[in-house]
Amino acid sequence: MMWRVVTVKPLADYRLHVEFADGTQGEIDLSERLFGPVFDPLRDPEVFAQVSIDEFGVVCWPNGADLAPDALYETVAGALT
Repeated sequence: MMWRVVTVKPLADYRLHVEFADGTQGEIDLSERLFGPVFDPLRDPEVFAQVSIDEFGVVCWPNGADLAPDALYETVAGALT
């Protein structure tokens, strides 16, 4: 199954609040994951705050960085159990 993110909100300290189409929701801490050529620019809080969702339900940023919904779902759902 392809999980779709329906809402995303940037939070302080490089965290995101995400909600999936099935109603599952929670926070993702990206503070330790923002490294490499595509993710380094997201360390700027103004750039990080530009997070959005594309037409496929993928969390993304204008610079081309994106996060796979499957991995996000596993992280959120795992935190709820």
